[in-house]
Amino acid sequence: MKEKELRRSLAVLPIGTVMKLTDLTARQIRYYEEQKLVIPERNEGNRRMYSLNDIDQLLEIKDYLADGYNMADIKKIYERQAKEEAKRKEKMAKSLSDDAVRRILHDEFVNVGGLNRDQNLSIRNNKNL
Repeated sequence: MKEKELRRSLAVLPIGTVMKLTDLTARQIRYYEEQKLVIPERNEGNRRMYSLNDIDQLLEIKDYLADGYNMADIKKIYERQAKEEAKRKEKMAKSLSDDAVRRILHDEFVNVGGLNRDQNLSIRNNKNL
């Protein structure tokens, strides 16, 4: 994770600050938590702590509601986004890196050419004699 992303995900803001930044009430914020749209971390005293990413999420929810979406619609949007993200991560995990592809191609060329490492070594050793 990049440092910027890491810092944005740190839960350091109490609900009072979040209320000021988002212009939402504590009740609204807790309701979005009940709906599992925002999941704040808890500190040692069991107080909710929010990250900058959480604030972005709350502002996005606020925008969706202002655009006429209801809670069920917003949940569907986030479920769809989560599925797409999971598919993207799965696809990335399955894809090979450039180095891995190069190694595979190298091994295939060696195998197709009828040469293996032992034969390469013996050819090199014979040339040195």
